[in-house]
Amino acid sequence: MGVGKGSVAREVVKHSDYIAIDTDDLIESMENRKIKAIFEQEGEKYFRKLEKHIAKWLEKSVRNTLISTGGGFYKQENLKNIGTIVLLDSGFDAIIKRIKEHPNATKKLKKRPLLSDLKAARKLYEERRPEYLKLADVVIDVTNKSAKECAKELLKKVKKHV
Repeated sequence: MGVGKGSVAREVVKHSDYIAIDTDDLIESMENRKIKAIFEQEGEKYFRKLEKHIAKWLEKSVRNTLISTGGGFYKQENLKNIGTIVLLDSGFDAIIKRIKEHPNATKKLKKRPLLSDLKAARKLYEERRPEYLKLADVVIDVTNKSAKECAKELLKKVKKHV
């Protein structure tokens, strides 16, 4: 969260033949409601079922596509079957700084209720980061880099990996 997945994805699309999709966007379209509402109305367990459905569809149906995922998507059993896993990596403090310095900071913070409690957000980051690093085929350190720089590095590293 807050590492610039969307910005980097848009840059990758500009400089490659990839298209980009976001699993949270797919879920919101499928459910015709926002992720926040799904969590509030149905709970996390229901949301994770939706992610599992999306993961199965991605594995069967999607090729040559950059897929941005939500923070808990890494737990999907078929993740490695979907494609090359790229981690956009950054320290927690750098992520918070990046979000707060964004022109739409208020909107971005509102969209991320987990960040209303920075202590809990840091704990979640510290729990998940080792798992992300273990799963990643390619790691891009995004700290103090523009989306364009990250996209160029991503494309270079993915070509070497495939």
